[in-house]
Amino acid sequence: MGKVFDSIDDTLRAWIERQPMWFVATAPLAADGHVNVSPRGHDSFSVLGPHRVEWVDYTGSGVETIAHLRENERVCIMFTSFEGRPRIVRLHGRGSVSYPGEPVFEDVVARHPENPSTRAVITVDVTRISDSCGWGVPVMTMDGERDLIRQHAEKKGPDGMVRYRSQKNAHSLDGLRGLAPGV
Repeated sequence: MGKVFDSIDDTLRAWIERQPMWFVATAPLAADGHVNVSPRGHDSFSVLGPHRVEWVDYTGSGVETIAHLRENERVCIMFTSFEGRPRIVRLHGRGSVSYPGEPVFEDVVARHPENPSTRAVITVDVTRISDSCGWGVPVMTMDGERDLIRQHAEKKGPDGMVRYRSQKNAHSLDGLRGLAPGV
């Protein structure tokens, strides 16, 4: 059933871009560290080439993805279809983080709707592309995006977001460095 692809071609790119949600998995190097899986959504994901993807990273209550990527770069992104034909696609690769003021950040953010919760851009150089059946994934419909992340950021304002990130995003659960102060 499963297939390994040489690259993200136009057909696979179109399928990825139709998925309203995906999951990002990372882990620290420490054997007793916490593995993290984060759901993502909104119009924030870009396929930039046959082996490169990027997404706009919004402020969250944690910073595991960023901290793990800064430590070891390992990442797996998983897309799954909840409507239509069942399918799961995984993109394994090496990720990096870009911040406001850096050219990569500015380029990727410009490709997507503005969001006051934006804290970083994640770039992944994809080293393995595979799919699997997805037969065990339920059929669900999308009612719409939640706008709570935007509302939260607008309520706090830019200075409040900097304070929030300095409190919640400075370190991971395992004590790895997350965001630098002032981001």
